[in-house]
Amino acid sequence: MSWREFKFNLRPIALLAFGCVVFTTCAVAAAAHYVLGFEWPIGFLLGAIIAPPDVVAPLAIARRLGLPRRLAVVLEGEGLANDATALILYRFAVIAVSTGAFSAGQAAGTFALIVVGEVLYGIGVGWASLRLRKWAREPRVEITLSLMTPYLAYWIPEHLHGSGVLATVACGLYVSWNGPRLIAPATRLQGIFFWDLILYLNEGFVFLLTGLQARTLIEQTHVFSIRDLLIATALVTAITIAARFVWVFPATYIPRWLSKSLRTRDPSPPWQSPFLLSFTGIRGVVSLAAALGIPYFIDSGAPFPHRDLILFVTFGVIIVTLVGQGLLLPSVVRWLGLTALGRREHIDEIKRELNARKAALAEVTKRLDKAIADHELPNYVSEHLRTRNQGRLQVLPENLADDLPLVRQTATLKKELIDAERDFIYQLLRDGQITDEARRRIEYELDLEEAALANRGKDG
Repeated sequence: MSWREFKFNLRPIALLAFGCVVFTTCAVAAAAHYVLGFEWPIGFLLGAIIAPPDVVAPLAIARRLGLPRRLAVVLEGEGLANDATALILYRFAVIAVSTGAFSAGQAAGTFALIVVGEVLYGIGVGWASLRLRKWAREPRVEITLSLMTPYLAYWIPEHLHGSGVLATVACGLYVSWNGPRLIAPATRLQGIFFWDLILYLNEGFVFLLTGLQARTLIEQTHVFSIRDLLIATALVTAITIAARFVWVFPATYIPRWLSKSLRTRDPSPPWQSPFLLSFTGIRGVVSLAAALGIPYFIDSGAPFPHRDLILFVTFGVIIVTLVGQGLLLPSVVRWLGLTALGRREHIDEIKRELNARKAALAEVTKRLDKAIADHELPNYVSEHLRTRNQGRLQVLPENLADDLPLVRQTATLKKELIDAERDFIYQLLRDGQITDEARRRIEYELDLEEAALANRGKDG
């Protein structure tokens, strides 16, 4: 997601990441107070823990099924900021339970200060990180700096009793928007695979941690009957799911009913879009980590009230939403008919990309002609440069509908030729006709060419 997409969708993202989280927190707190008998501070603590959805699974499904781009952007943007809102509310609730004192006015002022301060700090960290990476110009150093950057953005605000999440998000958006002009190409190539691996490991760790906690939580809640645990879990789960539906539909349509300029600039979407956004309220590792982070004792030395019950209910909500909503989500997407719209958007995006590639190559041709004239290059050199540029232009299809199958077939054939060349080079190495260093250099070039084919194949 780019900064431009984030800025264009800031209103729906903010309504979900801030408004929906606060609304869900209040709804769960009310249910916990009036039905389960929790004190208000403990109810708000449970609500803050449950409130933030985990967008990892919905985003993966959205990309696999080809949902409309805007839905994916709104989900991703919500996932960047909702954790910060929930964790700030969580911190206030823990303090209220531990000390027995709470001031709504002071909490609101502190919340605003944290938001503004963390955003500015995150942008500053992103700016400094890019300057250091530009100065380093070494892929391994740059990737190390990129790994350190989010920790630096997070650690200091967290140490100062903020959330750290907003600073990390602001830092990431700044780097994403300004990085292409400052990050070296070699670093980008290596960084793609590095961060894909980190993301894969983190997602796997999330589900592993969730599963490992099951037995421990069941053992810790032995003082409650199974019936009471199931009722509490079912109630909180139902309120959590319903609260998102109750919030999303009015938040989608009421602002457009009240603002003519908004209706003109951003017409109301079909009901399928807010329905899907409402259905993606799957809970995950942030809720589990927040529940596990509840202290064992309050300031007076007494045990933290209902800690084990909060842990069990949180785990139950995660399992029900992750398994139930997660498994149903692909079927819901198909039932809503959003994949067809996503495919049309995808085709339009490919058309724009092809036009951009052709325009860029036309601009390069103009600069090439000027460079040849200025430097008086030999004919064979200028012809080589023109041929390379013309060859890149010729591989782009003229008609998307007619030529894309041919492009796919050509890419498949190129892949087979690359594999054949790689096998032949390996045979030359075994016969002792080339050194291992030469084989590595040739193989590296073949790998880059194959990776380029795979990257272009994503558009098909």
